[in-house]
Amino acid sequence: MTGYLHYYYAQSLSEFGTPRELPQSRGWILERQIVGTTYRDAIGAYPLFLCQDWLQLHNDLKDIENRLVSLSLVSDPFGDYDPHHLRQCFKDLAIPFKKHFVVDLTIPREKNVSSHHRYYARKSLREVTVDCYNTPMSLLDDWCSLYRNLIVRHRITGLKALSENAFKKQLAVPGIIAFKAQRDDEIVGMQLWYVVNNRAYHHLSAYSDEGYRLRVSYGLMWSALKYFQETGLRWLDLGGGAGLADKEDGLTKFKQGWASDTRTVYFCGRVLNKMLYTQLVEITRTTNTSYFPAYRDGEFTN
Repeated sequence: MTGYLHYYYAQSLSEFGTPRELPQSRGWILERQIVGTTYRDAIGAYPLFLCQDWLQLHNDLKDIENRLVSLSLVSDPFGDYDPHHLRQCFKDLAIPFKKHFVVDLTIPREKNVSSHHRYYARKSLREVTVDCYNTPMSLLDDWCSLYRNLIVRHRITGLKALSENAFKKQLAVPGIIAFKAQRDDEIVGMQLWYVVNNRAYHHLSAYSDEGYRLRVSYGLMWSALKYFQETGLRWLDLGGGAGLADKEDGLTKFKQGWASDTRTVYFCGRVLNKMLYTQLVEITRTTNTSYFPAYRDGEFTN
């Protein structure tokens, strides 16, 4: 087990909840205390829930009924499920959430990547050198510095505002691959990926102000595609656009220029204890919200 499937990754998010394995499907969720109560609910590990056996997920959910109030998660775009199966597992909510941009690595980069992106990749690679690391712990301080710049630049809060302690664990997860862009003696950008089976998931990217000026995101992504093609992987997941809905933002256009296709991820929710769920909704006066779980409406604003 590597990447998002590994215990170390779930443990890296322990600031947001207690990792709990679903033993039959072999995926990880985070149990959380519901403020002001003795009750607990759970979310899938951010940003995606992966498991090894999707056909067994319904059995895991049956086993935790009444132990937790609810469970919500975002599904793996490469998960072995169909919408009907998701609706059986998540009886209360299973809806298309976002389109993730994916890359079929059997297609040559020169044919798949847009001419615009190829141009800026060549341009940035004339300015920086890119190196690949599969044991990137030595880059922890540099990565955290770049990520703090990202947090400030985009006003990131909540689950995305990961701490140095979280990254210390994430950089030790089996299957991690890091790409570092450097100009002279200055590290100006990095990308983190997780390899799981025959695919890799883009986890996070961060850049310095100079990195943004040099557009090193293009050189890093081109280098990542080259590396993963040469190592024999089949697919890359680049993730979706910014925010909670599909839209034509800059990040969407950036990912679209590398992608060969899209895959839908689903937001899924299940009420595991209907009596407690109803009580909490009444106490929080959140009957009319579309948020799930309703009693946590407004929890994440970024």
